[in-house]
Amino acid sequence: MNPAYTTVDHVFTVPLDHSAPNGEHIQVFAREVVDPARADERLPWLLFLQGGPGGKSPRPSAGSPGWLDQALQTHRVLLLDQRGTGRSTPVTARAAARFTSPAQLSAYLGHFRADSIVADAELIRRQLCRDEPWETLGQSYGGFLTLTYLSRAPEGLRACYVTGGLPGLTATADEVYARTYPRVRDRVLDFYARYPDDARRLRQISDLLTTTEIRLPDGDRLTTRRLRTLGLALGMGDGFERLHWLLEESLDTDGELTDTFLHQVRNLTGFTDNPLYAVLQETLYGQGAGPTGWAAARALDGFAEFTEEADPLLLTGEMIYPWMFREITGLRPFADAADLLAARPDWPPLYDARRLAANQVPLAAIVYHDDMYVDAELSLRTAREVGATRVWVTNEWEHDGVTTSGGRVLARLMDLAAGRA
Repeated sequence: MNPAYTTVDHVFTVPLDHSAPNGEHIQVFAREVVDPARADERLPWLLFLQGGPGGKSPRPSAGSPGWLDQALQTHRVLLLDQRGTGRSTPVTARAAARFTSPAQLSAYLGHFRADSIVADAELIRRQLCRDEPWETLGQSYGGFLTLTYLSRAPEGLRACYVTGGLPGLTATADEVYARTYPRVRDRVLDFYARYPDDARRLRQISDLLTTTEIRLPDGDRLTTRRLRTLGLALGMGDGFERLHWLLEESLDTDGELTDTFLHQVRNLTGFTDNPLYAVLQETLYGQGAGPTGWAAARALDGFAEFTEEADPLLLTGEMIYPWMFREITGLRPFADAADLLAARPDWPPLYDARRLAANQVPLAAIVYHDDMYVDAELSLRTAREVGATRVWVTNEWEHDGVTTSGGRVLARLMDLAAGRA
């Protein structure tokens, strides 16, 4: 039986700081994937830019990720582990603990934003593609990377496809979170409308955590505010069901939290595999307009319905809070450095508005009307500000539609970019 895919592993040596090419270097890993029947053909390249930040690229298996078979009909795909993730000199709690000071760690982490990832991609493209442009597929944060790519090196791009990830080009962290909390509130209320018993169950668990010290398997105390971060899952296509089934097995017949529940909560909220998601989340919106300053935490104070005493108990979403770095084992080594990142006032811009307005690289993007993570209004504003952009707005899928649609989203975006739809 023939394997589903032919794969080739690549490891590239890149500068930690691309402005200092003779300084420290790191390793960046990428996996080439091609249809075995076309392995010897010269096919156009499609670079996949993963969501996150801090997420490694998917590991392919038959039919997964859902867009891959569609892409392999016409392209050779490169699955990039962005710097700091997967096999690309990963940034882990253990690695962070080796730094001698928070300032040193903070300076190091400052080299893991979109500008550095794009510079890595350009170095890789020139090695793999003989300086020919390639195409990109950017999922979620991968769309943010795409706009940085178009701002800094459009000559390296033939066409770009973005799924649920057109950022607000000038949106500050404060504006982003002011818009995010109402969307999360509405999604949680929709979840409770579908599963009303879960609202009562979550309140029961919260009351238990308030009166009893309960520890997760790694020793961290489970608190109501950590419990509420389970709401992060609700923006995905199967998020309601995943959370519901988790809560279904949360309490035993004596009203105590089950080992199964505690184990899963630890895995879902521990950031063991992707600490960069927490560390870099608000730096996405740092563009020289002053410090981000823990914007999600400050915005929370403006929404009374999100207090822990409010009824119903509202979960939170894609927000990172300073308490996480003191209370979660996998984030503690980053705590002081994260404070320095939040206070940094001089983040360089990630987007070039003039260059994007004059863009001529075909850009096709899907905007999910009800996206919990990326504001649709900001996405549509960006689409109007970037040249050669065609947008498809739909509520047929959630944020992970490119994966759950079985290739239909990618196929239509390719048609849009090529002028076939």
